[in-house]
Amino acid sequence: MKFVLLLTLVLTCLFDAVFATGADRPTLADVPAGDVSSASFDQSEIFPGTVRDYFVYVPKKYSADQPAHLMVFMDGKNYVKPDGAFRATAVMDKLISQGDMPVTIGVFVNPGTIPATRPGAADRSNRSYEYDTLSDDHARLLIEELLPVALEGYNVSSDPDDRCVVGISSGGIAAFTAAWQRPDQFGKVISHIGSFTNIRGGWAYPGLIRKTKTDPKSIKVYLQDGVDDLNNLHGNWPLANHDMAAALQFAGYRYKFVMTDGGHSAKWAATELSDAMRWIWDDNAESTVVPNPETNAPLVHHPDALPNPDVPAGTVTKMPELKSKVFPGTTRDWWVYVPAQYDASKPAALMVFQDGQRFQDAKGPWRVPIVFDNLIARGDMPPTIAVCINPGTDPSKNSKKPTNRSYEYDGLGNAYVRMLVEEILPIVEAKYNISQDRSIRAIGGSSSGAICAFTAAWERPDLFSKVYSSVGSFTNLRGGDVYSAIVRKTEPKPIRVYMADTSGDVDNAFGSWPWANRKMASSLQYMGYDVRLDWAEGYKHGPNYGGSRFPEGIAWLWRDETHEPKTNTRDDLRGDMTLLNLLIPGENWEVVAGDLGFADAPCADAQGNFYFCDMKAPAIYRVDAVNGSKSVVVEKAVSGLMFGPEGMLYGCHGGSKHVVAIDPKSGEIHEIAGGVTPNDLAVSDAGFIYITETKEQQVTRINIATGETKVVDTGITRPNGIALSGDGGTLAVSDHGGSHTWMFRVNGDGTLDAKMPAMPMRLAIDPKGKFEFNQPPPYQSASKGDGMAVDAAGRYYVTSDLGVQIFDSTGRPCGVLPKPDANQPLTSCTLGGTGHNYLYVTNGDTVYRRKLTVN
Repeated sequence: MKFVLLLTLVLTCLFDAVFATGADRPTLADVPAGDVSSASFDQSEIFPGTVRDYFVYVPKKYSADQPAHLMVFMDGKNYVKPDGAFRATAVMDKLISQGDMPVTIGVFVNPGTIPATRPGAADRSNRSYEYDTLSDDHARLLIEELLPVALEGYNVSSDPDDRCVVGISSGGIAAFTAAWQRPDQFGKVISHIGSFTNIRGGWAYPGLIRKTKTDPKSIKVYLQDGVDDLNNLHGNWPLANHDMAAALQFAGYRYKFVMTDGGHSAKWAATELSDAMRWIWDDNAESTVVPNPETNAPLVHHPDALPNPDVPAGTVTKMPELKSKVFPGTTRDWWVYVPAQYDASKPAALMVFQDGQRFQDAKGPWRVPIVFDNLIARGDMPPTIAVCINPGTDPSKNSKKPTNRSYEYDGLGNAYVRMLVEEILPIVEAKYNISQDRSIRAIGGSSSGAICAFTAAWERPDLFSKVYSSVGSFTNLRGGDVYSAIVRKTEPKPIRVYMADTSGDVDNAFGSWPWANRKMASSLQYMGYDVRLDWAEGYKHGPNYGGSRFPEGIAWLWRDETHEPKTNTRDDLRGDMTLLNLLIPGENWEVVAGDLGFADAPCADAQGNFYFCDMKAPAIYRVDAVNGSKSVVVEKAVSGLMFGPEGMLYGCHGGSKHVVAIDPKSGEIHEIAGGVTPNDLAVSDAGFIYITETKEQQVTRINIATGETKVVDTGITRPNGIALSGDGGTLAVSDHGGSHTWMFRVNGDGTLDAKMPAMPMRLAIDPKGKFEFNQPPPYQSASKGDGMAVDAAGRYYVTSDLGVQIFDSTGRPCGVLPKPDANQPLTSCTLGGTGHNYLYVTNGDTVYRRKLTVN
């Protein structure tokens, strides 16, 4: 029901003290205050089940015979509050009265909330799902549902150049997304401390913006950020906003970028609000222009890159041309450097370089043979064999340049490292004694060769522990711009990374190399990696700066020092659930049960005792929480298993089409419901069991007392895992055949509604896919989302093809824990053990567990 209350904004002297001194300070004496009405909207079909308040400001100068301009504010309450930081209506009053902005109606919209209807359950915020998602859903909410109601009876211009969207933080990216998706409706954007980070994929905007250079969208953008804004699990806000500004400038947008003092707060944004409004409504306002600082600074070789007659010289051998099977139709030249200190009786260290011809050239910019000779002789690195490999060439193309370089180097995934492991290194290892100890194996490169080196170590940290990167192409050549985002949300890998870049590096259609490298270094640093970024002003994209630093970078990589991770999570806000606060240093996966047929159906009782099923035995086992002893509960196969509130076990048996109750003490079994094809289940303390019926694409509710079944949802591609929140008010369902995990509201009568794909699953790269130029990686369409668990802090754990994906209570991704065994399917998980502080997973023929900080 729409409820409207007219308010008169009363401005006091206190208001003046908050704003900067000058003409914009509103006073009651000289500014006629507009009227503000408030209402609530609960009829959304785009975000079903949500309720949101909104406010409509109408200036005194509004006249129905003239179309008014429009400003729509996200997080509306914070902008409209008469005693808040922004006091936006008072600023609008003043600017309109002065003629510094047109007569403008303001609509201030709050994000949606899903009110709890089940006794004891909490309301759930829908803000992140609405604001941080890169889709047109929120724009459609405004355009199709809310604005027609809020603006009923008002004459408002439909010209997008007369319509502006405004927001702060996640509201800032929401405002940009609304205009980006619907420039036919909103031609202007004001973003304060915008969250162009990886909350739900916002990191992708700089790459998307650059692709519109030949046909920019008709939007004008104001960006403000603070120099001390956040650096947390989602990203580095100042670097992300700089990257956004660089993209807007490259693509020719009308934009203004203001870096203020301060951090993630409305305080500094509020002081700029009047200037932002003036600029956004001024048709002649000038755009920000950041000059390109590139210079032609020459390469000055480090002393260790110069030959030393007192140092024994290694040898460089050109190897026979390699014809690749991993990259069919390509051939490549390659070289092997062997130090003078090589002793065939002792395993040598290994370092692989991309663009091998340039790196092995003793007269080139890198001079691997000379640098290695000097560093090895001085003891700054162990005797190391260097393998220098050119990218592949298709001989049929008659090109002097490597025709396959970008495809091999810029593409993500494991294809290139497979070529090394299957084709190159076996030849080297057959001739030389190469150590298999990952701690003395490294890989490096420059530009696209650098991202290639990082990808090889990222995919196979068991083979390479060190990465050398100069002017790395962590940009959108073939999807590499994702790295700085996913590093922060992936369990840290044991990799040491040296980086070098400059402010004058490339800024082109595929990204800003300087901002990309700074973002990458910041992400690695946040996650506690052993990382070093050498930085210089000026220089062009090339080897001049990196070459001058090469010996120091190599010596740093090979230094004999144990890295102690240092992390800082002070910028993670309340509700943020970084992996850094979940993982326990030194704790890793340990085997609970091995040599099984096929493990599934993990669960735990109130004391933390762990239960699982070996589907092929078949048997359900109990593992004691204290002493780890294992015993058989009953000889039966179930694909889902969970305790009910009365201590009874409930299980799914799809083969016989029934759900059963199992007495964990006696092993006695009786049927709860038949005629269903259950995959997994969740048990409610209200006396219901919810099951997923995967082939039928439905979720079914079972009344435990009566056995009555009722389909409560249909349409998920392959519903699989299922879990209830701790308060029982939210049900989550994974989709084995889709890209999201779904969330529902559970009502007091057991029905479900407010269905939304609120958890975006990270997708695996399709090994058969093709990395197209300037496109995202070829992700698989299905996450293979499987079993689920919920911890005491409200995190959801969803097993998938990539590993255990973790989300907070509103569905924001927190991170991914890779599979313990990458070659086995990861079917399900649960929290158990003493204090329920262990995450148990069923991983093919083995059950693992890992201690976490879950509370």
